[in-house]
Amino acid sequence: MTETSLPSHARDRRAAPRRAFRKARRSRERVRLLGQAVDLVKPEEVMHHLQQAVAEGRKSLIANHNLHSLYLLTRRPELQTFYDRADMVEVDSTPLLWFSRALGLHSRPFHRCTYLDWRDHFWSLADRKAWRVLSVGGAPGVGEAAAAKLAARYPDAEIRTRHGYFEAAPGSADNAAVLAEIADFRPHILFVGMGMPRQELWIADHFDALPDCVVLSVGAAFDYEAGVQKAAPRWMGRAGIEWAYRLFHDPQRLFVRYCVEPWFLLPLIVADIRTALRRHGA
Repeated sequence: MTETSLPSHARDRRAAPRRAFRKARRSRERVRLLGQAVDLVKPEEVMHHLQQAVAEGRKSLIANHNLHSLYLLTRRPELQTFYDRADMVEVDSTPLLWFSRALGLHSRPFHRCTYLDWRDHFWSLADRKAWRVLSVGGAPGVGEAAAAKLAARYPDAEIRTRHGYFEAAPGSADNAAVLAEIADFRPHILFVGMGMPRQELWIADHFDALPDCVVLSVGAAFDYEAGVQKAAPRWMGRAGIEWAYRLFHDPQRLFVRYCVEPWFLLPLIVADIRTALRRHGA
């Protein structure tokens, strides 16, 4: 078969440049920031971790921290169970990365990691490896719209969705049906996008009951894929001002999150600064 006779998606995969990344994380890349353990990794390293877990048939949990999640932990300590179970905790906040560098926790630049930062790489992998991907979350109809758009670009990935409007309490009939659907599909990747803290609490409550797969909390990922929400330009994420874009487009929902909640983190920020000063003065 010649290059020109290949399907377009196969040519795209063949033409895609190979990504270079380190295959083992360094112990120093797991640090404590505002009282929580986080991993200073790049998107490519997240994808490598994900590939390895799928290849080994190993259950793995990938979480993420941002200022909102850190605030929620001060109000909902039961969330700690979710983060304690995570094999990898991405930093979904450029300002947090700036702060960690100012504290001397690392010297090289890191890109924040969240679904929007590695989505193209992920779906390229899912297509090439024919992964089964299940998304639980979003309003009825949103997941189907997202899956249809993704399937047109990545036809070899098997994508299924289930909306997040169900009774999520352990033991409920709704919840049992969702778990049965997940078990029947046997996903390689399970996205849970029901917003913080609902998605994290649901994963923590049901992690042991899930099949062996990679589980990720992804918020509004499929809302973006369906076009229900518009993602900020990626340069804004790198510049640390994506929050301003989101606040401008949805001020009623996000004003408290971006303009009020961070002030409650001041005691944790001060504690980290004092720790860093003691470390550098020792």
